Amino acid sequence: MKIGVKMEVILDKSQRTREYSSSTFIYNQGISVKIESQHAITHNKLMIIDGETVITGSFNFTKAAEENNAENLLVIHDKKLAERYTENWKEHERHSEVYEGREVSECAYVKH
Repeated sequence: MKIGVKMEVILDKSQRTREYSSSTFIYNQGISVKIESQHAITHNKLMIIDGETVITGSFNFTKAAEENNAENLLVIHDKKLAERYTENWKEHERHSEVYEGREVSECAYVKH
């Protein structure tokens, strides 16, 4: 039996660049990416799993955070709290734009 996992990500507008970024990496993995551009910084760091578990804290979900930084991560198993986090996530999703891949400049196609 194959179990599907739906993943959606909202990233900070700083991740919409011409350079390879988190948005490009996640998008290339087939995960739906949205860019939240209404706020100066999207500083939320969280996962909501199955509408029942919230993972949040200072942890940036990066290799550097995992290997080099002093971070904290809190795992909360509370369906009502997960619902509140989901409502907040949906609010940010409403004013986010779908990320459709990295912008590639024309000079990338020039052959020498």
